[in-house]
Amino acid sequence: MYLVRLIYTSEISDGFGPNDIEDILEKAKKNNAECNVTGLLCFNSTHFLQCLEGSRKAVNETYHRILNDTRHRNIIMLNYCEIVEREFENWSMGYIPYSKLTTPLNLKYSGSSAFNPLAMSAGSAHKLMLALRDSLLAHAM
Repeated sequence: MYLVRLIYTSEISDGFGPNDIEDILEKAKKNNAECNVTGLLCFNSTHFLQCLEGSRKAVNETYHRILNDTRHRNIIMLNYCEIVEREFENWSMGYIPYSKLTTPLNLKYSGSSAFNPLAMSAGSAHKLMLALRDSLLAHAM
């Protein structure tokens, strides 16, 4: 079984409500745990940036569910590749909301301190997510 990583970005749709992010996280954690998908979701109230890792079949099925979710639009796959190990193995779906702590990392990996994954390269988006993971883990200790 091959492991793959998929990174995509999207924007919220007009019908996105205040409780939608909690619903997305709850369902993602449950569904991903059942099919051994791991990953990280970053969100700033207008944009999503998400990484999914797992078997090719499980990641593809998860992504197809995401494509059909009407709570977001303009879904763009930034990267899809085979990997030898997971980078978010501890989270069925980790979550990092936008905060003033993320601003310096946004500037490091993009042309602005504003979080806009649509204006980032795939490599920069991936590095940003790794830096956010590391920052979160460092603050947890």
